Amino acid sequence: MARVCQVTGKKPITGNKVSHSNIKTKRRFLPNLQTKRYFLAEEDKWITLKVSSEAIRTINKNGLYSVVKKLRATGEKI
Repeated sequence: MARVCQVTGKKPITGNKVSHSNIKTKRRFLPNLQTKRYFLAEEDKWITLKVSSEAIRTINKNGLYSVVKKLRATGEKI
């Protein structure tokens, strides 16, 4: 599975690792992804999402069902 958040779409970005002597080499910045199980009460089932910490805060704020509805509208299979 790719390192992409299912809710926010965050994925790895590239940048430079800079040493003390200012030598730059390429590196990757990975998103803070968590595999999390949620209970979807409206459908009476558990779902597993691969989400970033920002997405967890979004789910807490907006509610799981509204987030899942938006995901399904964009074509995500949940």
